[in-house]
Amino acid sequence: MIPIIKPYLDEKELEQISQVLSSGFLTQGPKTLEFEKIVAEHIGSKHAFAMSSCTTALHLALVVLDIKPDDEVLVADFTFPATANVVVQLGAKPVLVDIDLDTFTINLQDLENKITKKTKAVIPVDAFGCSADYDEILKITNKYNLPVIEDAATTIGTTYYERYCGNLTTMGCFSFHPRKVITTGEGGMITTNDDDLAEKIKLLRSHGGVKKGAWFEYEAAGFNYRLSDVLGAIGVAQMHKLSYLINRKRELADELSQRLANIPHVQLPTNPKWGGHIYQSYVILLDEKINRNKVIEAMKSQGVETTIGTYALHDQPFFQKQFGYKTGQLTNSHIAFTQSVTLPLYPQMTASDLDRVADTLKVAIASA
Repeated sequence: MIPIIKPYLDEKELEQISQVLSSGFLTQGPKTLEFEKIVAEHIGSKHAFAMSSCTTALHLALVVLDIKPDDEVLVADFTFPATANVVVQLGAKPVLVDIDLDTFTINLQDLENKITKKTKAVIPVDAFGCSADYDEILKITNKYNLPVIEDAATTIGTTYYERYCGNLTTMGCFSFHPRKVITTGEGGMITTNDDDLAEKIKLLRSHGGVKKGAWFEYEAAGFNYRLSDVLGAIGVAQMHKLSYLINRKRELADELSQRLANIPHVQLPTNPKWGGHIYQSYVILLDEKINRNKVIEAMKSQGVETTIGTYALHDQPFFQKQFGYKTGQLTNSHIAFTQSVTLPLYPQMTASDLDRVADTLKVAIASA
């Protein structure tokens, strides 16, 4: 079986973990701090705070913006449910926004159309290693004085006009899940240049406690969203490999695109005009006359693992029951949800692996 992804791990991660185990300091500590510093320096942000996941990062980002019940937060619809779940968990309303099919990122016209007096924040979503169009997004949000939280789960190392994702808006939130370009197993990070927000994040990430002498005083009802030093150590090793991993994925994506170029009914991923795509996932879009689910099953039967791109939230039962959305209401997101396919792409792939993926896809489409 050719899997969708294989994390790229070697003795460097073991060396970093060994240092932590030898120190006896297993909770959030010096290795996590080192990981934070490396990420902040890489993307150019003033502050970086390691978190237990991207989900907790997004949740805490909303908390420090003081999102309240009945507030509205605009969320790109084509995303993993966590992006909108964190809004719901604060009692606020996620207002789902359609996407563009060329980049799978938020549609600017639909974004502006859905801003109301209740709108308190916007969460665009970077898709599969491709940045959203932040200059244009900020032109809109600045008119309404709205903060922007970049869901940069897939874009550590991605650039937008040569500027790094996670350092483009009010706050950025990364994921280090095993399907991402670098991984800590589970883990995430918030980045920001806002000193006041940084102080709030620092306080609330760890129970709301402030060190006063030999003990803490608890100034807020905070959370336990910390990242352990064991996972921080993996992050340190992975960040040292980031440039190689991105270059390798771009090389493989180009080679796979060459192999798929003449297969009918397939839209290949493209690097947008602002550049910087890192191909965290290689996601194609099939013509609507092709049965996407049959393609996935046919490829699986031949030993090539694939899956959907991600979810159209407005098509999901919870968002329909809770907020009244109807299937297909957000047209482009619905098409992306029903017709996208994620193909295998990871640094260890060989030329024969790429050949097999392309050949298997061609046969699967012909029979779908």
